[in-house]
Amino acid sequence: MKSITPPPAPVGIKDVARAAGVAPATVSRALGKGPISDALREQVMQAVRATGYRPNLAARRLRSQETGTIGLMVADIANPFFTGVARAVEHAAFEAGLRVILCDSDRDPAREASYLQLMQAERVTGLIMAPTRATAHRLAGLDLSLPTVLIDRAGPPGLFDSVLLDNGEAASGLVDHLVANGHRRITGLFGETSDTGRARAEGYATAMARHGLAPDARFIPPATPPAEAALAVLRDGPPGALLAANSLLLLGALRATRQAGLRVPGDLALCGFDNEPWTELVEPGLTVVEQPLEEIGRGAMRLLFDRLRDPDAPVRKLMLSGRQVVRGSTAAR
Repeated sequence: MKSITPPPAPVGIKDVARAAGVAPATVSRALGKGPISDALREQVMQAVRATGYRPNLAARRLRSQETGTIGLMVADIANPFFTGVARAVEHAAFEAGLRVILCDSDRDPAREASYLQLMQAERVTGLIMAPTRATAHRLAGLDLSLPTVLIDRAGPPGLFDSVLLDNGEAASGLVDHLVANGHRRITGLFGETSDTGRARAEGYATAMARHGLAPDARFIPPATPPAEAALAVLRDGPPGALLAANSLLLLGALRATRQAGLRVPGDLALCGFDNEPWTELVEPGLTVVEQPLEEIGRGAMRLLFDRLRDPDAPVRKLMLSGRQVVRGSTAAR
């Protein structure tokens, strides 16, 4: 009779602990159940990948009545900022044995409301959300029973954990860089309805005042094509430099300078936000603030795990700094 080879025993936490050279409790903390250093968490996650360990989600659901699923709602998945953050969230969730439901609100509050109902109906373990401006301002009045972390916008003060870029600091740093390179007439382009744009406008104005310069902030309505808005500025008489508060405005400003026959940086210095591939490939490359997308996504997951572990803990705001990437578009005069 042919012998039957029994299937291999499933890999457990003790096997992961043995491979990582740590205690089983350390493995549990690394998988999202407690505080642990980033270095030790990475050591454990390497062992998880090496052993092929997978948490028993079915058993966990029976014990906790949770789905083992994280909800992630972004405002525009076509925006590289949200694509990068979503990737980081998904990786962190996968490492913790969790799945991710991704919803794209397309900046539509009605879609957000529908997706929020879906998340609660699906009993997701927690939610990471980049709310539209309208929804962020009314979150306090919503019956949102899910542990929730906000990204990109903080929402009502003191209600939700959040992970944000220090937008004022980032914009202020761009002004400092332009002034150091000899620019004095610096115009800023900002989204009229964007909370992020407003925060960057405040940082711009603060830095201009610090240097004794008069700010020239232009707030662009959402229906206005970015290139058209930038062309309107150039028709008034080109400033020495343009600072664009997001990647769409930056691309529009670049198109406008080319339509106007202006040279960058000879006639006009140009800088903005988000280190997208095209900003490096154009000639000259554009000076930008690079947002820490990996840190934002993983930071949101850490705050969510902490909130799940201690629902009554004080609300926390994780404020991150951008990285200034200097290229030829702001070369000194």
